[in-house]
Amino acid sequence: MGGLVVRRASIVDGTGAPAFDGDVRVHDGRIAEIGRPGELDGPGIDAAGLVLSPGFVDMHSHSEARLTDPAFTAKSRQGVTCEVVGQDGLSFAPLDESTSEGVRGLITGWHGVDVPAWPSVGAYLDHFDTGSRANVCYLVPHGNIRAMALGFGARAATPAELDTMRRLLAEGMRQGAFGMSTGLTYVPGMYADAGELTALCQTVASFGGFHDTHHRSYGAGALAAYEEMIEISRRSGCPLHLAHATMNFPPNRGRGPDLLALLDAALDSGLDLTFDTYPYLAGSTTLAALLPSWSASGGPTAILERLGDAGLREKIAHDLEVTGSDGCHGVPVDWDTVEIAGVADDGQSWAVGRTIAALAAERNRPPFEVFAGLLRDDRLGTTIRQHVGDEDNVRAIMRHRAHTAGSDGLYPGAKPHPRAFGTFPRYLGHYVRELRVLSLEDCVAHLSGRAARRLGLRDRGLVRTGYAADLVLFDPETVADTATYDDPFGAPEGIRHVFVNGVAVLADGEDTDALPGRALRHLSR
Repeated sequence: MGGLVVRRASIVDGTGAPAFDGDVRVHDGRIAEIGRPGELDGPGIDAAGLVLSPGFVDMHSHSEARLTDPAFTAKSRQGVTCEVVGQDGLSFAPLDESTSEGVRGLITGWHGVDVPAWPSVGAYLDHFDTGSRANVCYLVPHGNIRAMALGFGARAATPAELDTMRRLLAEGMRQGAFGMSTGLTYVPGMYADAGELTALCQTVASFGGFHDTHHRSYGAGALAAYEEMIEISRRSGCPLHLAHATMNFPPNRGRGPDLLALLDAALDSGLDLTFDTYPYLAGSTTLAALLPSWSASGGPTAILERLGDAGLREKIAHDLEVTGSDGCHGVPVDWDTVEIAGVADDGQSWAVGRTIAALAAERNRPPFEVFAGLLRDDRLGTTIRQHVGDEDNVRAIMRHRAHTAGSDGLYPGAKPHPRAFGTFPRYLGHYVRELRVLSLEDCVAHLSGRAARRLGLRDRGLVRTGYAADLVLFDPETVADTATYDDPFGAPEGIRHVFVNGVAVLADGEDTDALPGRALRHLSR
């Protein structure tokens, strides 16, 4: 038998079972054989001292605009071989002529590139089949289909509009989507009520998919927001995946166990539930996401018009600074925590790397006016890092039996969040080797096998004969993230080889220009 042999590796197979030493043969994109150390013949890699694990699955990714570019190496250098995109209820498919400009305007800060809209999920998946840095799983974005059915307005859907959404969702599921994503602090998803979400989740469930949600609050109303999603899952019969499931802002410090108790009760009652987190304290989103929902109704053009109205601007400021905007998760904004990560207009680059509070002090202006001015001048393209996390919560939540990993990485701007470049090695280096929050075997299972089970990938996520050869070789003694808030582009250390469908995208620590990934299509019931 031919192929490549990875010889004398410590195999951590993605199940959580203890590591064992062995050889693995890769042939025709598959794991063809697993043998004892030194047993398998043929050319290959001497992996003594290295760990061989399944490739990592990024359960919450915003890489879709970059994955067909051979130069995009941020994730392959982390060992990621599969990315779940279409997140937070907004992406590039499906879109029609009437909604394309509005949706793409809302996510300029997420992607920062001019990517064409795609009329259907199927057409978008075909695009990835031409070659991708990683395998791709897609979620139908709820915000897209809501905009196509009724626009960007702050109102409930009529029965006819809901029928349109269900039809669009069913089309996307038939074409290979794994489920539906919602972004309930973003326009227009934030205007959906529980009845609408339950009806759509029933459609998802009928195809065997899952609901992946950025729910309504990670701050003052966090537990109530989690409870709402759990209840929708119960009523619809739809499996639930909670995106970047954390407890942020001062009211939630030390309250990670409260969330875990809620999740355990749901799991013990039979609910099919998983979630993902990233191992950092700061969040990252667009500056416009902080706006109260009423001020975002109608989409980008309407937002900019309201920011030009002195009376409405005063009301927005009150909601943000006094009441606690729902866009800021019900917590009055602390401008010291809001740091500018990137801008769409180079003319606004003076703001990057500084907090709104610092910029306001320098210019002797109220912080809100700096905020509103940036939104107007950058036409909502500004991204931020928001320093509102709690380390005790992060550690407690990542230990949970339903936990998986998601980078939630945004790439535009001069100072993006380092999670885009360091999430997976940070788990392995900082939280496994240094802090011992997780064992190596348990952590790898979180990053690979457990995520693959959520997606229903029957032949991926484990080191097992017959499985797809999505594999990572790394040094457990040196694997580490080097990306920081000051230098977010630092490449990971200790990851030596990464294979996607048996083809190296990282070889001896060096990037290749291979694009062996493809769209993975959900097999509907």
